[in-house]
Amino acid sequence: MPAMRIPNFVAKKERGEKITMLTAYDYTMARLLETAGVDGLLVGDSLGMVVQGKENTLPVTLEEMIYHAEMVARGASSSLVVVDLPFPAHYVGIEKTIENAARILKESSAQAVKVEAGANDVKAIEALTSAGIPVMAHCGLRPQTVHQMGGYKVHRDDKQLQVDVQAMEKAGAFAVVLECVPATAAAEVTSQVAIPTIGIGAGVGCDGQILVIHDLLGVPDGNLPKHVKAYAALGEQIVAAVRDYCTDVRNGDFPADDQTFA
Repeated sequence: MPAMRIPNFVAKKERGEKITMLTAYDYTMARLLETAGVDGLLVGDSLGMVVQGKENTLPVTLEEMIYHAEMVARGASSSLVVVDLPFPAHYVGIEKTIENAARILKESSAQAVKVEAGANDVKAIEALTSAGIPVMAHCGLRPQTVHQMGGYKVHRDDKQLQVDVQAMEKAGAFAVVLECVPATAAAEVTSQVAIPTIGIGAGVGCDGQILVIHDLLGVPDGNLPKHVKAYAALGEQIVAAVRDYCTDVRNGDFPADDQTFA
């Protein structure tokens, strides 16, 4: 498919076309998702949970984000690749924030960074965009503030959501993720801004949608969040396949003649 770049990404909203995004953390998955026609890939700091098995996203380092982003960008020549700026993101001073975001783009070949931010963080977003660093903002539930919020909860302050999203647009963000907000609030704010909104747990009124790829494929253990639809049950299939392999090895049925060199 033709290469998706930021102007094309934004133009999809202008044309009324829905935007598709998924997370990716490695080369092989990036290639598969791009082949399937996904518009954008997010190298999310969610890798701390779904790849590293940690309790939340906070321990993920800048170096780890760059490591995974480089693999994804190498595997995706057409999809737009966006990379999370990890905690503490833009709270390390303007110059350091620019330096960290620039490292991501320079060392990974991704096209943009995603920053969890609101109206109080306008200066940081303005500084990034003024430095030529494209920013996808992230409003609503902001996982990097999980301790401050007291857990992962639906963001129900509709007025603050509007203020935050409009501030991000004014600061130069080219798009904004809306996470775990009421559908009516997401649809309302989507109609108020010219930049695309990408929903995750924010209803069908957003300009696009994003899911964690492990959730979509049915890989994780336990119950899926309410906002997730699993399109496969690969976790069960993987376990079954590996059990069959273990049985064949233990019974001496693998490798057979077809898998053996004479």
